Parts: sequence; C-alpha cells; structure tokens
Amino acid sequence: MDRYRPRIVDAELAERLAGIGSVLVDGPKACGKTETAARVARSVVRFDTDANARLLLGLNPQSLFDQPTPILFDEWQRAPAVWDQVRRHVDDLGENGLYVLTGSATPTDGRELHSGAGRIATLRMRPMSLFETGYSTGEVSLAALLNGDEQPARASTVTVPELMERIVCGGWPTLLDTDERSARRWLGDYLTQIVEIDVPSLGTTRRAPERLRRTLTSLGRNVGQPIKLTEVAADISGESGARPAVETVTAYLDALERLKLTENSPSWRPHMRSRTQLREAPARYFVDPSLGTAALGVGSKELLADLKATGFHFEALVVRDLRIYAQPLGGAISTWREAHGRKEVDAIVETPTGWAAFEVKLTGDQSVIDAAARGLVDFVSEIDQTRHGEPSALVVVTATGGGGRRPDGVHVVPITALGP
Repeated sequence: MDRYRPRIVDAELAERLAGIGSVLVDGPKACGKTETAARVARSVVRFDTDANARLLLGLNPQSLFDQPTPILFDEWQRAPAVWDQVRRHVDDLGENGLYVLTGSATPTDGRELHSGAGRIATLRMRPMSLFETGYSTGEVSLAALLNGDEQPARASTVTVPELMERIVCGGWPTLLDTDERSARRWLGDYLTQIVEIDVPSLGTTRRAPERLRRTLTSLGRNVGQPIKLTEVAADISGESGARPAVETVTAYLDALERLKLTENSPSWRPHMRSRTQLREAPARYFVDPSLGTAALGVGSKELLADLKATGFHFEALVVRDLRIYAQPLGGAISTWREAHGRKEVDAIVETPTGWAAFEVKLTGDQSVIDAAARGLVDFVSEIDQTRHGEPSALVVVTATGGGGRRPDGVHVVPITALGP
C-alpha cells in the first residue's frame, strides 16, 4: 500500500526536471526529500548509508552514472565531488531530467564548487503545510487571491486546541499519525541531534552544545520578531553574563541556516509616500513552528495558557504555509515594520505579477479583525502605488471562523481554508 501523501512540491519537481538536466532538492532533515525525489527516480544512490558509493565516486565515478535515469543522489553533501560529476554529465549528454540531488546541509566546501547555473536547478522543500496534512480544506487559493479573486470559505471545523497541536507537532511526515507526547519526544531528539552532531559536523563553530541550545531557545522565544544579534548574544550568555562575540552568534545562526532549519523574512522596503522609517532586521523564523515550541519545551497545554505569546507561534505556522503555497508562484515572503514598532504587517507575499499583504490574528474576535483590516488599509495608503503598484489582496488570516471579502475589500481567511 502506497502511504505517500502528495506534496505541493511534486508538481514543481516534475516541471523543473522537464526543463533542465538536474534538480537539487534541499531542505531540513526529515521533511520528506528522499521520498519525494525517489518517486521520480529510476535509480537511487544513497551517499549517507552506502560507503561503497562514496568510494566509487573517487575510484570509478562513471559506474554510478551507468544506471537508468533519472538517478537520485541522496544526501549528496556527504560526497560533494558528485556535484561536478553531475554538472559535467549534464553538459556532455545535453538532456533534461537526468539527475536529482537531495541534501539537508550546505557542504563545508560549498563555496569551492563550480556553479551549476543552467545545469542544476534548486528546489526548496519544507515540512508539510496544513493543506498537505489534511488540516486545511484549501478552498481559499493563494494563487486566486493574488489574482484578485473573491474567495469565500465555510466556517472552520478545526478548533484552536487542535491548531495548537499542529503547531507543536509540526508538518514532519513521520509525525502525521503520532500523538503529541510522542511528537514532542521525537522533536526533542531531533534538536539534540542538531546540537550535538549536525552543527559540529559543519566545522564552522566550536563545540558548545549549551550555547547552541540557548541559541535555539532564544529564537523560539523571539519567533517572528526582528531580534538583533546582540539580543541573541545576551540570551546565549545565560546566568554567566559572559556574552559571546557577535561573530560567534553569526556562526551559530549561519550553521542553522546551512542546515535549512531557519528561514527568515527580510524587511520589505517599498516606495513610501510618507517619511516612515522602517526596520531593516529580518523577522526570524524556524522552517517549521514545531522547532520553536520544542526549543522552549512547551506543548499545546502551555500554548493555550498564554494565548498572547502563542500568537507569534501561530504566525510562524501561517508564514510556513504561505512560503509553501507561494513557492510554485515564484513568490517570496518578507515583512514590514515601522522603526518604532507602532505599525507592522506580518507577511508580504510578492510574486512576479503582484503582491499581497497579510496580517495574522489567532483570535476570531471581530474587533481584533476590524483593527487588523484598518491597519492593512492604512498601510496601503502609505505605499507609493504609482511606483510599486496596487496590492492584489489584503488579507487577515485567522485561526477560526469563516472567510470572505469584507466591504472594505480586505479578505478574511481561516488558515484551515488556505491552500495553494
């Protein structure tokens, strides 16, 4: 029985392979890269578990390529020399859809690799969205919103406690049918592996597991916020008060980024009518909201007890899904914040054909939604639309309730109705 759950990235991978010789699928460990790539491959080479394959790459690399294509080279960063071999074979054969590479970390000597431009396309993969795991109906299409279409939605049947569990368990394929207690144990082990093995294996940071754990905790506590490096350093220092150098903090954050565990939203800087000063620091997110709660050691019970703080973790859930839905559209996610923090927009989705602004509200209280809608309308009034264009949509994403377009033109969309 095939237990594979279709992924949005399936169609992206097929499209990329049809137009280029090779595709690199990168993303964090356990997000499902191998399973997805193996479905399009006719041959598989696993560099993480097959020592003989790594040996052949140095002795007789051609033997690895004398197999039916497409060939999947899994965890390619364990044998970085395969990159240039793939590039060369694509050049020599001049065909599309020959190879797929998967990896969960940028290799230490990645900067020394020859460019794969025109030969190797890169496709980012993340843990599963609510639509992919079956917790969203997908009846409100992000693509349709960006096209300016009205998108009504029925009232959500997923409760806030259930959404809290989705935040804590995340979108990891292996946890789809797992209870929260088991999921938290798995995620705890996952972070231990990151701290004690994966980050040190990159060779860019001194082995300092406690400082790495405090880094993860700091990011979890400040999820979705434009926290500065000096603030992360203060969190890392703990009770000792001995702050690490900014260069050390940068190395820790770089290691997490190389492992595809973090994905920040840069500051969006549109042309403004006003003289509003904007923040430039990125809003920091984990690739999946479950990593933030795991780093803090909290579950759904704790989230429900502090809904104000939980709002940021819910925002992280929404941003994760927006990234997944926007990627096939060529979209990117950024954030907009006034320098003094009085005004902000949680997410800007920008595609080659337009842009949309999103505010995220955990509560379904009408007064809160009204205030968020007014904030979006006021925000747009400050944008110089003659230079940047009108927004395709203004959207308030909620946890519960129904969806549709308000008289002021702002869409209200429950996250359990949003889809690609």
